[in-house]
Amino acid sequence: MAEAIKVPTMAEYMAQGKSPEVLFWVGCAGSFDDRAKKITKAFVKLLAKAGVDFAVLGTEESCTGDPAKRAGNEFLFQMQAVTNIEVLNAYDVKKIVTACPHCFNTIANEYPGLGGNYEVLHHTQFLKTLIKEERLTVEGGKFKGKRITFHDPCYLARANRIYEAPRELLEKLEVELVEMKRCKTKGFCCGAGGAQMFKEPEPGTKDVNIARTEEALETKSEVIAAACPFCNTMMTDGVKNKEKEDAVAVMDIAEMIASAEDL
Repeated sequence: MAEAIKVPTMAEYMAQGKSPEVLFWVGCAGSFDDRAKKITKAFVKLLAKAGVDFAVLGTEESCTGDPAKRAGNEFLFQMQAVTNIEVLNAYDVKKIVTACPHCFNTIANEYPGLGGNYEVLHHTQFLKTLIKEERLTVEGGKFKGKRITFHDPCYLARANRIYEAPRELLEKLEVELVEMKRCKTKGFCCGAGGAQMFKEPEPGTKDVNIARTEEALETKSEVIAAACPFCNTMMTDGVKNKEKEDAVAVMDIAEMIASAEDL
């Protein structure tokens, strides 16, 4: 049994009169979805290994309001956002890292208009910085030479133009990166964007996640690398639909690094 990592809360830091280097915003998926919890754990292991002084809000964290806003409920979004901003500002939070591009996009781009100004990083950007500063070392391990394709999350790539950080991490894992036809600026949604995650798709000839999974399977990759809990779910469902779950894994980049390091 691996040793449990103690994750301190901002309240505990505050009680000691200290403040952490960064706040890890876990997000709803990372807190409650069983699959996404594994990504949270992998990322926490990497933060601990790199000796990062970090904290979480714990029970004081609530939804960023992204699904409400995308579904058109601006009133609910602002209520959720203002609640979070008041908590963050009370703790004088300056820097936030999150493994969810939806939380990332909302806190970075929507919160400033409501009084929440923070330096916000996606976990792939933060991990890239840790490697650059030599606080974290990454070797290929079990992924060395394997064919991997990377699915660009919309809120990371097209919405915020972050294309290279996740790919540079995959490069460090010494994989053979095979791009899908639609990638980077011409990426394609996993099917969960715009709050579609929480409802059935509109009538059509093919579900978006199936179309995207077919593009991923065309690359003949052993792993579909993702960087978003929603993308992870949609691509996993797509792989199961094609009955390829024994041959193709869907993994977050943080999980791949933690797994290569045997954390």
